[in-house]
Amino acid sequence: MTVTLKTPSDADRPDWERLYRGYAEFYGMPMADETLDTVWSWIQDTTMEFYGLLACSDDGSAIGLMHFRAMPSPLRGAKVGFLDDLYVDPSQRGSGAVDAMFDALKTEAKQHGWPFVRWITKDDNYRARAVYDRLATRTDWITYQLTPN
Repeated sequence: MTVTLKTPSDADRPDWERLYRGYAEFYGMPMADETLDTVWSWIQDTTMEFYGLLACSDDGSAIGLMHFRAMPSPLRGAKVGFLDDLYVDPSQRGSGAVDAMFDALKTEAKQHGWPFVRWITKDDNYRARAVYDRLATRTDWITYQLTPN
């Protein structure tokens, strides 16, 4: 199979939404229509440094998605890349979609002048971690989250 990549357009909204709902379900996150509308608006807003890609199969159907953005790095005095979301339809895993999306992400990082792209994943996401271990360097940073009360 040949995987092609594209920036989602209005016609792609149903495929993108199906994939993003699958991503949210994988992580056990509820997905409200308002959230979908917000994230979709970010992807479509050319003034935001938030980007989306769809991976498509030979027949043009969307089989994966990737969301990434610029992130300020104060210690560097520069922006770096941050990969927020990556998902491939379970029936299409092993299709080459992930490699194609990461190749595109490297190209985007170079075009934006980002020295690297960083991301997080769940500790028990073993299949994804095997891919990440092949494609990137695991850092020694631990992630914390503060919830305001």
